[in-house]
Formats: sequence, C-alpha cells, structure tokens
Amino acid sequence: MLFVKGNIKLLNAPQVAIVGSRSCTPYGQEKAHDLAQQLSDSGITVTSGLAIGVDGMAHRGALKRRGSTIAVLGTGLNNIYPKRHFELAQQVSEQGLLISEFWPDTPAYPSNFPRRNRIVSGLSLGTLVIEASLKSGSLITARYANEQNREVFALPGSIDNPQACGCLKLIQQGAKLVLDCNDIINEFPALQLPQIATEDSTPPVSKQSPLVALIDYNLTSFETLLARSGLDVVSLQNQLIELEINGIITVQPQGYTKLKG
Repeated sequence: MLFVKGNIKLLNAPQVAIVGSRSCTPYGQEKAHDLAQQLSDSGITVTSGLAIGVDGMAHRGALKRRGSTIAVLGTGLNNIYPKRHFELAQQVSEQGLLISEFWPDTPAYPSNFPRRNRIVSGLSLGTLVIEASLKSGSLITARYANEQNREVFALPGSIDNPQACGCLKLIQQGAKLVLDCNDIINEFPALQLPQIATEDSTPPVSKQSPLVALIDYNLTSFETLLARSGLDVVSLQNQLIELEINGIITVQPQGYTKLKG
C-alpha cells in the first residue's frame, strides 16, 4: 500500500530517477539541478527521495519551470524529513506527488531510507546517479534498478573525488555514461521525446583567464594555486574573485572548484 499526496496521475507518467550524495560538491548540485530541469522540459517526470544534496537539487530543477516531480519519502507523509525540506515538500505536493509506503506519522528510522529506494527505481524507466561514494545509498538504488530491469545512468567525475568513485564504478560495470540529458532521452525512443538544446555559456578559451586552467574540477586550495600560478597573493585573490563573479568557479572553505571552462 502506498500513501500519496498530490497529482496521482503522475504515477503513469514516464519517469527518470535522479539520486546521489547528500554531501555532494557544487558541481554535483549544479548538474543535478540542470539535468533535472532539462529532463522536465522534455516531458519526463523526475523522481527522487527528497534528501539533502542531489535529491533536493533534482526536485528543485524539475520544478523550476513548472515541471513535475515525484518525491518518495522514507517517513510518513505527516512527518517530512529532513525538516529543512518542508517547504520543498509542500511545493512538490502542489506541482507533483509525494509518496510513502509508511503510515502517515512514521518517523525517520534509518532502515526506512534504503528500503524506499526500491520504489524510487521501480517507478522509473531509469536511474541516474550523480556523485556517489563507494558506500553510498545511491548505489543501492542503482542495484535495485538493475534487478528491476531498468536502465542505469551515471555522471562521470574526477578520479580524485571520493564522491565520484561510485559513479565511475557503475560506468565500469556497464552503466551508461551521461554527458547531457539527451544521453538519457535517446535511450527511450518509443516515448518520442524532443531533443533538448544544451546551452554552453562558457566564454571562449582565448578570453578566459589563464588561471582557469590551473583550477581543478575537484577542490584546489589557495596555496596550490599560488604555487601553480606564480602570482602574488593580491593578484591571485583579485582574479579568483572575477572568476567567481562570472560563474566559472565556486568558493568553498578549503579552496576553489571549477564549474565551467
């Protein structure tokens, strides 16, 4: 038995699950949001688990332009978890669908979350994993998808990023490597979904700061950039600020991560 709140017709809609790390990097957040938005634009309903990290960003991306999304909870519908996603859950129930197999007041028992993953994968035509460690619960969802004869997709990442190791392992095992949403759409020709034009807002290489090439897609410390660039502290800081403003990098307490370029 399933408890539902929202548009129950979405249970019959073509769905793709997007799952991944709760402690994802800014790169993972961006890709989860953008891929979910693109899939939603193509007519696919995005399904996930309402967790922090990749799940939450996928729901937000799908909802950005009034798209539809399904959230499968590991708690009862009257006990939204995590609490910080209460407003997101409200939005999902208004524009999409909340689902739980647990009685409405069921609290957040740890064992419930791996269990709900089989519903996430089972509802969907395929499951896309974005940033998952080798011990991530997202790999449980991918395993369920295999057992349920569903497609498994994975977003590649740096071999130095522990949060990407699970995705790279899935690709080694035969999951389809995803570069953009069309890699997923093309797997379901019977749905006759439109191709999505993916925007490349990256400035031409010739117009970019040479510093961009010295920043990794995984975390690069300020000290490492000082050594690589040969710049003085003030010049380096000024160039990093400009790259951040232009959306080329993101700043974290431990350093910098390249998003584009």
